[in-house]
Amino acid sequence: MDYAAARFAVQGFHPTSVAEITEGLGVGKGVFYWYFESKDDLLLEILRDAHTELRRTQQRAIDGVDDPVSRIEAGIRATLTWSDQHRHLFTLFQFAATSERFAPSMRKGQEVAVADTVRHVKEAMAEGRIAHGDPELLAHAMIGVIGEVVRTFVHHRDQEVDEVSDAAVRFCLHGLLGRD
Repeated sequence: MDYAAARFAVQGFHPTSVAEITEGLGVGKGVFYWYFESKDDLLLEILRDAHTELRRTQQRAIDGVDDPVSRIEAGIRATLTWSDQHRHLFTLFQFAATSERFAPSMRKGQEVAVADTVRHVKEAMAEGRIAHGDPELLAHAMIGVIGEVVRTFVHHRDQEVDEVSDAAVRFCLHGLLGRD
């Protein structure tokens, strides 16, 4: 699946054929169709695996962290680092989000990410660590900010991921006014 994901990210999903994937892996088409009904099914599996891997990375980053604000920060940093290390998968996420066929899978992944974030935001609000507001709206806002800064500053401008993470954390936790 890694080979196919890389080909889809470099060449584009539609131009990449099953024949190219099987030739690149040195297997016959029969092997491909033993595991996947179609190229679409392969991409859906790649997306599911990538979402799971990202979520596990985030979970490892926040394991054992008691403070909800610190968990939010650790999650932001883990997301940016993962997105930097898995650029081809982030590229596929962007493509899939704009495709009628794959957007439902992306929405499902985002719903899980939002629910995870909402939990930490609610806990921080309950502890008086962050201002009260709509936790779901705030979760969507943070996820949107993170996606945009990854795309623009990490992937397109090749800025250092730690610097981008610092800026994203500052913005998500302190807003435009920069208050602590």
